[in-house]
Amino acid sequence: MEIVKSLNELRNARQNLPAPLGLVPTMGFLHPGHLSLVRRARAECAAVAVSIFVNPTQFGPQEDLAAYPRDLEKDLALLQVAGVDLVWLPTNEVMYPAGYQTWVDVESVTQTLEGARRPGHFRGVATVVAKLFNGVQPHKAYFGQKDAQQAVVIRQMARDLNFPLEIVICPLIRETDGLAMSSRNTYLNPEQRQAATVLSRALRAAKAAYEAGDRVAENLRQVMIAEIEGESLAHLQYVSVAHPDTLEELNMLEDDALFSMAVYVGQTRLIDNFLLQAGRWQVGERINERA
Repeated sequence: MEIVKSLNELRNARQNLPAPLGLVPTMGFLHPGHLSLVRRARAECAAVAVSIFVNPTQFGPQEDLAAYPRDLEKDLALLQVAGVDLVWLPTNEVMYPAGYQTWVDVESVTQTLEGARRPGHFRGVATVVAKLFNGVQPHKAYFGQKDAQQAVVIRQMARDLNFPLEIVICPLIRETDGLAMSSRNTYLNPEQRQAATVLSRALRAAKAAYEAGDRVAENLRQVMIAEIEGESLAHLQYVSVAHPDTLEELNMLEDDALFSMAVYVGQTRLIDNFLLQAGRWQVGERINERA
């Protein structure tokens, strides 16, 4: 496994990798969700590259950039075992050199949900991902369904800017109790960790109501709200039942919808989602299902 930092090192290493090349962009502090992306890339590509970069431009002024968990030594050990060929560790100076002033703005699909609550977040995401694509020049890039709106934004950006690659969205990975895996889960104390399962419980409640025949989107939103409000340690920011491509809120459901939410448990902001696609539920895979 080759580890590089500068653009020149990256370009030299990139020339020696066979095609197709898969890229897994990460911010480090890797967990089984990240490693599931690496496994998928390993299965589909002749070579796999992983980037680790905690991108400062996607954090708001009140968000947790300085506190974001990091463990590079452990990350590199996990990637070595996973069979990764190349790891790129760009610095802030490489990604945003002095005088930097160019940004990627994806418009309508960034205006709702996470974008409405985190101004500038998706400008930072789209810009850094575009730079990662330009640097690594992969044939495929792998992202998780957990960040559902991010997946929509990146697909839109790749289409609009004619990136010659395939965006692969992989299933969300859950803990054995249903909690969506996230680096931010480490912020939760034991009581909060137990309370955090309310997100997946709320989504399951909406799924059950849908399967019982309810197709009114507002009814399904209220089912999720009621479940979350029943947990004293949880504080709802939003619930959504939206079109999975446009992210516009739905009135009535047919066979495609994105059920998503953001909830504070203590000071920790958590997100989760279920995707209804062609009448089939994509709810994620639990860790024990990956064994």
